[in-house]
Amino acid sequence: MADFLGLMKKAGELQARMAAVQAELEQTTVEGAAGGGLVQVTLSAKGDLRALAIDPSLMKADEKEILEDLLMAAHADARAKADTVMQEKMKDVAGGLP
Repeated sequence: MADFLGLMKKAGELQARMAAVQAELEQTTVEGAAGGGLVQVTLSAKGDLRALAIDPSLMKADEKEILEDLLMAAHADARAKADTVMQEKMKDVAGGLP
């Protein structure tokens, strides 16, 4: 019975740490860029879009497809960074488990 109570206590502690990490991930931001910084995307570490910056030189009708590609590339860059941050935080919570 003591083992079960100890296990329940550890589960509660893990849940509390997970909640703290989730809150921290919501506040942590990462930036992705494309086109040499002409397009920049800021995401929370959980993947929520926080900001988008587009250089005015890209605001030409004939460069619409280039802008769309750069937006996707900047978002992918930021998302990869957010995933890395999330994995690092979760590794800390899980005690190094994959």
